[in-house]
Amino acid sequence: MLPMPIADHIAITKELAYSGKYVKVLWQSADTLMFIARGREYRSEFHINPSDEHMTMLKGSMNLHYRTPEGKEAIAVLNEGETIYTAAGIPHSPRFSSDAFLLVGERMRKAGETDTFQWFCGTCDAQIHQEFFVVNDYTKDPVSRAYDNFFNSMAARTCEHCGSLHPGRDFS
Repeated sequence: MLPMPIADHIAITKELAYSGKYVKVLWQSADTLMFIARGREYRSEFHINPSDEHMTMLKGSMNLHYRTPEGKEAIAVLNEGETIYTAAGIPHSPRFSSDAFLLVGERMRKAGETDTFQWFCGTCDAQIHQEFFVVNDYTKDPVSRAYDNFFNSMAARTCEHCGSLHPGRDFS
């Protein structure tokens, strides 16, 4: 694979900031995916990735919410310049402001592998909704598709355990 790709992080973060987009894929090869993500104003879902992830905070800081093996929510704080390893299968929710940027590296999905997106009730912590996607092109922004399915459905946002309604898109 020559020439080897070189990514200008400063130029890419400026491009994302001005374009309003959330993800810029640096490269997708048969085995490797690398992208820069801009924070979202609000993110509440937990993502379950079928591969390990390495995340480096380029600008700003992030609260990486995750679910422990016991199912409890915990938070790891990632500051600018720090890197974190997230093993495959750990439900995690990277939460950082729209002026912060994260470099993410992971393995491309194998045929048939699915990414999972889960939402939990803010009142009783029961799981209220789950989405599955086969992601073979990360430029399609699967997080936005999962959000559309969740936020456009009152039934998906209503907790069957306690009856609470998860807030809509405008909540932050």
